[in-house]
Amino acid sequence: MNKKKILYSLLLVTIVVVALSILSSSSFAERNNANQELMQEFFPQRIYSISIPLEYEFAGEIIDLRRHDLRERFDRELMAFTYMHSTTLLLIKRANLYFPLIEPVLKANNVPIDFRYLAVIESHLNPRAVSPANAVGIWQFLADTARELGLEVTDQVDERLHLEKSTAAAARFLRRSYEIYGDWMTAAASYNAGRRRISEALRAQGQDNIFDIFVNDETSRYVFRLLAVKEVMSNPAKYGFHLQKEDFYHTVRTREVEVSGSIENWAEWARGHGISYVQLRYFNPWIRRGMRLDNRARKTYRVQIPYLEDLYFDPEKIIIHNPAWVN
Repeated sequence: MNKKKILYSLLLVTIVVVALSILSSSSFAERNNANQELMQEFFPQRIYSISIPLEYEFAGEIIDLRRHDLRERFDRELMAFTYMHSTTLLLIKRANLYFPLIEPVLKANNVPIDFRYLAVIESHLNPRAVSPANAVGIWQFLADTARELGLEVTDQVDERLHLEKSTAAAARFLRRSYEIYGDWMTAAASYNAGRRRISEALRAQGQDNIFDIFVNDETSRYVFRLLAVKEVMSNPAKYGFHLQKEDFYHTVRTREVEVSGSIENWAEWARGHGISYVQLRYFNPWIRRGMRLDNRARKTYRVQIPYLEDLYFDPEKIIIHNPAWVN
């Protein structure tokens, strides 16, 4: 083969390679553009990081979030509640039912109403919550702790599931912790870890508040979850949560019936008051499984009986506790 033919062959090969490269590049660009359009169709929203304030207030105390470790810990929990969409929406809806009952009890016990958010992180405002460790109720008391705080816990009655009484017990615990530590955030940490652990850590590390001691990860996160859930639930629209009035649950009014003796059969007792056993248990979760109430001590129990006309959803009966929740 002469030189001209060799050069001609090399030129043809070069042209073919360049052409294939151009075609391949064009095909890749087209596929890439198509993929981007597909992503925008299915994921049209941009995901943003969240601005962190320089300080934050809880229960009248100011937390300095300029400190790098506190800022990072607050950021972590704020992002969790912001992007945990379904759970946070549910928390706001439940708060509309339970905050109006919790707040007066906290005030009566001289505990800042910001501690309503402690019930949120303890139980997701589920008054029937039971943890793997058998902590029960909206405030998640273990049986022994509940009894120490004056709640009745037996096979027939469990006042950890009584919203007002368990809230009063939680308030007593928190108030006593504040008297010990002089600091509401440290009092909150003691609710999670127990006073003994917090006191030992403070003493061993020579500090006087929760933000300056090394504790287990659960308690370390606990206090910042408290701050974060307050921030999101106080300003839901700021974090992308939008609810209308009709999205909320309406409050079912009840009347009280006093029981000072024994009950042979709760199901029959309920039918005698115009409701079913399941409705009796729903509005009085402190009544434990089993049909009897012996009540040998002749204690007076106040049983809630729902008004039948309130048992069906009616948006006209919805009362919004916090106007910031509707937007």
